[in-house]
Amino acid sequence: MKVYQYGDNVDTDVIIPARYLNAPDEKSLAAHCMEDIDEDFASTVEEGDMVIGGSNFGCGSSREHAPLAIKACGVRCVIAKSFARIFYRNAINIGFPILECPEAVDGISAGDQVRVDFATGTIINDTTGEQFQAAPFPEFVNGIIEHGGLLKSLKARGVAK
Repeated sequence: MKVYQYGDNVDTDVIIPARYLNAPDEKSLAAHCMEDIDEDFASTVEEGDMVIGGSNFGCGSSREHAPLAIKACGVRCVIAKSFARIFYRNAINIGFPILECPEAVDGISAGDQVRVDFATGTIINDTTGEQFQAAPFPEFVNGIIEHGGLLKSLKARGVAK
């Protein structure tokens, strides 16, 4: 998995510019993901790649489109020093894993090959051999992610139809 690295305060308008919010589907959102900060991202990102961000990743509006656009690109997860609370919540609600780990952000560079074990929170930089520890998700959050989102998780548990 290849890494794309961005700095602090990457806001939702940079992740998916407002001019594309009326896109008809997730694939259309993905085609414009990050284009105002990295015009090559959508055309070069591959299934399983990762995004590394600084502090306050996903700040800005409360729109769910931002984590959805990143997920639709095939990104496996985002690792950041910290996330805006609403971005964090929206990501989990759509079943998209994100991890806070400042040490990993400081120890991973763009282009590195990285693996994540979500059950343990272990992040391994295969390029450098370094290992980092993020807090693993609680069991109920793992369930949401594994089912592909909150609504799908509730349906699987028979709580929603």
